[in-house]
Amino acid sequence: MILVTRLDGKNYYVNPHQIEYIEANPDITLVMLSGKRLVVQEDYQSVFERIVAYRRQIGAFKNEE
Repeated sequence: MILVTRLDGKNYYVNPHQIEYIEANPDITLVMLSGKRLVVQEDYQSVFERIVAYRRQIGAFKNEE
């Protein structure tokens, strides 16, 4: 799970495997596989780095190399 902050300041943990895609217009919006949209305070690079760190932590890249 990765930590993100909604625009109202509340912190949430999101399963990055449930993120379908990320929009930047100008706020960063996580569009989930369920269709739910989550607008966050973090910039794209921060979200991307958190996803990569999470995948390294669980060993996901070993299966992709």
